[in-house]
Amino acid sequence: MKQLSKTSTALIFLVFACVVFFSSCKTPSDVVYLQDIQPNISIALQEAKSITMKPGDKLDIVVYSRDQELVKMFNLQSASAGGSTENSYYTVNKDGQINMPILGWISVEGLTRLEVADLIKYRLLAGKLLRDPSVTVEYANMYYYMMGEVGSPGKHEIERDQITLLEALSEAGDLTIQGRRDNILVLRTVNGEQTPYRVDITKMEDLYSSPVYYLQQNDLVYVEPNAMRINQSRLNANTLRTPGFWFSTTSFVLSLILLLTR
Repeated sequence: MKQLSKTSTALIFLVFACVVFFSSCKTPSDVVYLQDIQPNISIALQEAKSITMKPGDKLDIVVYSRDQELVKMFNLQSASAGGSTENSYYTVNKDGQINMPILGWISVEGLTRLEVADLIKYRLLAGKLLRDPSVTVEYANMYYYMMGEVGSPGKHEIERDQITLLEALSEAGDLTIQGRRDNILVLRTVNGEQTPYRVDITKMEDLYSSPVYYLQQNDLVYVEPNAMRINQSRLNANTLRTPGFWFSTTSFVLSLILLLTR
């Protein structure tokens, strides 16, 4: 009788240990991107949307010409600590304008980087200020922000004219295994109003048709934790609910039962 009791108790202990082990090792099923994508079938993408200027943006604008003395009038320069000079930046004001020497106020809001360069070049030629101007415009402070279950949360610089949501997630170290792929939140602020968008990157149509497939400067992307991550956080906050606590407790009780039934 005692031997049967020992065997039954040991069996119960083994079953319980397996349940705890496999439940702790369980992984979410929806971790694959674009699950419904079909091989060897072309996908119609949105028209590429370049970053356009908004109030508060800073632009690094440099004008080139064979006449080195004249061109100095159009290039902002500030003294650095070493006594040399370095380019400073034009800031787009609340009215969407920048103020350039000689040229005065120029409306740039809603224009792409290349369109701003072309506009400045046109103004230089139309005013007969330079005969052979060449203009470059670069972003000086373009960022998007990542929060939540990604490998590298925080502020990330935008260095090119277009960046997709997938590219941004990749640059942020990809989603962690605990991140929800089916409900990514993108917050976009336009004219003082913030609009939330939800994107399911497990579904091809939902991703490629989303208004935030192409990100803009200052977009905030938040990846929510999945149910496993939330439960894990709750368990860690309450020691009495952790699998480790109950495993240890059950082991002690079963050991005590085996001792008493010898």
